[in-house]
Amino acid sequence: MSSFHRQSSYGECISLVQNETVVDRDVLFCLTQRMEEESRQSSIYFLLLSAAIVFFMQPGFAMLSAGSVRLKNVHNTMMKHILDVCGAALGFYSFGYAFAFGACSSNKTFLGYSNFFLNGVNDHANWLFQFSFASASATIVAGAVAERCQMAAYLCYSMALTGFIYPVVAHAIWSEQGFLSAFADQPLWDVGMLDFAGSGVVHLTGGCIALIATRILGPRQGRFHYGLGAPLESPSFKGHSIALQVLGTFLLWFGWYGFTIGPAINNFSGSLPGSVSALCAVNTTVSAAAAGVTAMFVNLYLVERKTGEATFDLVYLTNGILTGLVSITAGCAYIQPWAAVVTGIVGGLLYVVTSNFLVFFRIDDAVNAVPVHGVGGMWGLLSTGLLADRSLVETVFGGAKHVGWFYDMNDPTLLGLHCLGILFIVGWTFATTCPFFLLLHYFGWLRADSLEELVGLDISYHGLGLTKQVSEEVEKNDYCQYHEQKSAKSRKKNRNARQVTEGSFLSSGEGHQVPVASLRRDSASSINFHPAEERV
Repeated sequence: MSSFHRQSSYGECISLVQNETVVDRDVLFCLTQRMEEESRQSSIYFLLLSAAIVFFMQPGFAMLSAGSVRLKNVHNTMMKHILDVCGAALGFYSFGYAFAFGACSSNKTFLGYSNFFLNGVNDHANWLFQFSFASASATIVAGAVAERCQMAAYLCYSMALTGFIYPVVAHAIWSEQGFLSAFADQPLWDVGMLDFAGSGVVHLTGGCIALIATRILGPRQGRFHYGLGAPLESPSFKGHSIALQVLGTFLLWFGWYGFTIGPAINNFSGSLPGSVSALCAVNTTVSAAAAGVTAMFVNLYLVERKTGEATFDLVYLTNGILTGLVSITAGCAYIQPWAAVVTGIVGGLLYVVTSNFLVFFRIDDAVNAVPVHGVGGMWGLLSTGLLADRSLVETVFGGAKHVGWFYDMNDPTLLGLHCLGILFIVGWTFATTCPFFLLLHYFGWLRADSLEELVGLDISYHGLGLTKQVSEEVEKNDYCQYHEQKSAKSRKKNRNARQVTEGSFLSSGEGHQVPVASLRRDSASSINFHPAEERV
């Protein structure tokens, strides 16, 4: 029978039937081999498709961030999102994948130590799928530090996160050698963490780092105080395009189906993965819907109680939806649809509370990444520890020694393990990223120059002209002072150079060229400046 151990096509199997010297078991063996090969190829195609859908979340993150910032920083925000993906790809290719899923001994390890630069890796589909998750975790921070972070600092951060910080968490929870992994031969407390698609690994990690980065970086100028330091009564920076925010939300919602459905092909050992994938899709949908509606109406009630006037806030609706998506990511395969609705409702409530909590403590998160991903990811792990259904866990793993506390009040093992996992993720991210960002801050590599921030990073970093629309966000004196500073630096490098400031020209946004010198005069300028109500 050894002559038939090679891969065979169905045509070859049919030819074996016509051969009278071949026994039936050889024919069956040939058919089995062919079916297993087709199943393996189908799994690879499914994984690649899921990776592409997850990667399509990157435009969603970019649109959401672009709509949430002011017009004078859109170009810079978009470039940082692209650089984020590039840095994540290089970091995960060189070290990240090896640390997270590199081959190692059968014993539990802190991280992997082989397959650097994909050396010896044959499963490239799995690398692409895992990279799409790693890049999503890195992108979470992009929106939180928008409008004030330097370009080089952000590129360094994205490579550090995907090259080392994120892989350690992924190894601990998703690798077969991870000490918290449910896929280990002997999982911790006979169950391991049930983080199916990454509420903890991806979102809690990114949310914690976003909190650390925003706290060290500090708020945007004018976010909570006037120019002279007086506190604002209503601290708020409105994004320039609510349409882009809605578009980004829908793109992320679509990408989330790949996020929650895709792991079914890797994390599966029970019946057909199609049933698990279908449940994940249903739970993803209802949790997002419940969280969005809850956040909108809770905010409506709070605003009405405070001002006496009811207003429907679209931002609370969109961010509530995202919080519901994050919350269901861990338990999408382990909880029933009714429990997914409960998870979404609680997630929406937590978003409203923590969003206002950040404002109260003057923490400037431009896109509310900390409430959405940090708090939503934490709640996702806790909800799985509370609501994981025994039959669904058995479907995925073939057995279930411990389930959600709601189903067995005498067995809090799974909930306790998830609490331990939360402490590990929070502790690891704080221990690694705090020194990293503090070091960047110490050397002046983290935050953009204050004057560059005032005129907008699109002008100061990318040399874009001052359009009529952007002029409404930039004060005239700040813009003139920025160009004087820029000219002084140029003269210092080359004292014989022409004075750039007097000879520079800017675009008015209507096809006309305007001398910078004319902006210094108190007389009417060729560009119509509209001082903002608040100093930006």
